[in-house]
Amino acid sequence: MRTFTTTLSGMALAATFAATAVEAREMNIAFTPPLNSHYGDAGKAFKETMEELSGGDFTINLKPAGALGGERDVLEGLQIGSIELAISSTGPVGNFVPSVYALDFPFLFESYEHARDVLDGEIGQELLAEFETHDMIGLAWAENGFRHITNSVRPITAPEDLEGLKLRTMENQVHIAAFEAAGASPTPMSWTEVLTSLQQGTIDGQENPIPVLTANNMWEIQEHLTLTGHVYSPAVVVMSKIHWDGLTEEEQGWIKEASQAAADASRATVSANEESGIQLLRDNGMEVVADVDKAAFATAVQPAYEQYADQYGAEVIERIRNSK
Repeated sequence: MRTFTTTLSGMALAATFAATAVEAREMNIAFTPPLNSHYGDAGKAFKETMEELSGGDFTINLKPAGALGGERDVLEGLQIGSIELAISSTGPVGNFVPSVYALDFPFLFESYEHARDVLDGEIGQELLAEFETHDMIGLAWAENGFRHITNSVRPITAPEDLEGLKLRTMENQVHIAAFEAAGASPTPMSWTEVLTSLQQGTIDGQENPIPVLTANNMWEIQEHLTLTGHVYSPAVVVMSKIHWDGLTEEEQGWIKEASQAAADASRATVSANEESGIQLLRDNGMEVVADVDKAAFATAVQPAYEQYADQYGAEVIERIRNSK
């Protein structure tokens, strides 16, 4: 009987270890936009690729719509290992990896081709490498797109129309400085708070790429859209270093391949939505200002360069400009 009991105990212990091992093969990937978005498409591509490459050894759980918190919360979760993976805009990332802010200066990138070439090239890879010193692994550059301004007060046709408008920005010092210089009243907040704040009139407007506007039915709470394209907004596929270090070299290779698939999927959706999305916003009643004097806006936000370029990478900014 004692031998039988010992055997049962051993089997139970082995089963417990096996269950733990299976559980350890599950990973969450968190992002704040809804599943029906460019981030959602990126997440689905990551999941499909990782599960296929691993032969089903890994199960990837998608956590959209801020299910695990805002982007700052998620990044902190990556650092302590409570979250495995995330897709995040660079706004909050700069608070953890300051050099990333070099990408967020207004009117720095001339086109999608320019931005993607920079991020996929030497500059982008150097920036990804810096994540590791902050307990995260930068895997691939995904995309939000060029950011535009919406508001519920008046059409914005020139920088002076920004005067006094309470605009939500990301928690990003460069963006805040740029809008302050242009005369707006920037209000940094997590995306998880934005839609409610717009509905309640706590803020007048916000700024985001077209795919974010369409994914969140922005026409329901904002009347005016101005196609300023003032900042190119990358996104990053990032992993907890704690979980990365627990993978084999082969598994790390799968993660990298899945991350690139996610990045490619986000860019494909952004490209598809850039034109059709604007028409969708129009069709749903938003007034769209398309003829924008970008030179005037660029001049208005120039103080952001004077204030922060040296701090966040004047050399990188110059390299980006010279790469056109």
